[in-house]
Amino acid sequence: MAHPLPCGYQSVTVMKRFFRRNSLSIVLLVCMLISWAGQMGTGFMEHNNELEEKGASTIPFGAYLRSGHFIQATFENWESEFLQMALYILFTVWLRQKGSSESKRLAEEGGEVEEVDRMPVPHANAPWPVKKGGWRLVLYRNSLSLAFIILFLISFLFHFYGSWSDFNTEQLLEGKPSQSVVAFLSNPKFWFESFQNWQSEFLAVFSIVVLSIFLRQYGSPESKPVDAPHSETGK
Repeated sequence: MAHPLPCGYQSVTVMKRFFRRNSLSIVLLVCMLISWAGQMGTGFMEHNNELEEKGASTIPFGAYLRSGHFIQATFENWESEFLQMALYILFTVWLRQKGSSESKRLAEEGGEVEEVDRMPVPHANAPWPVKKGGWRLVLYRNSLSLAFIILFLISFLFHFYGSWSDFNTEQLLEGKPSQSVVAFLSNPKFWFESFQNWQSEFLAVFSIVVLSIFLRQYGSPESKPVDAPHSETGK
């Protein structure tokens, strides 16, 4: 007769299994949170140093997290990441790159119909929008790109608000007039912050698309098999 495992042992086993099944997202989230905490701490010190240099009173940490300086710095970066992913997802639907693991196959290399292009078929384990069909299925078929577009727009608005607030704080400290929201739309400061991040994200995607033609990483689903020819397109 088998003896039941101790409760503590069962809990450890469940946690190990959970981590093994979700380790990629967990590790990436932890890396993000550590980096974000570093940004909070160093940004807090930098901002207070700037305030002291301009003869203003420093602010507590809680107030800093509500400041334009922190909001602008955070969402300026999130905005560019979400824009990158939204456009990358959409571009890979229609555009191709010969030899890249990030591209769908070319017509002469096996045709255009791939697994991701087949029409959804309702079945027992299909997501509920597939079973419902209609407009729910139309939305669900494009939900990944739509989600990133919405996240980009939200981040864009928060970046704009944070940049506008931080700019007016600097104007106040220097005894200069503040700008309205409408006037700030034409301020090069905001657009400089956006474009400098957007170009770096597009460069990063361009790099993996092109480098994956010639370079390999054993064991990574983002790479072609090590022995695959450079001309082979797709994973």
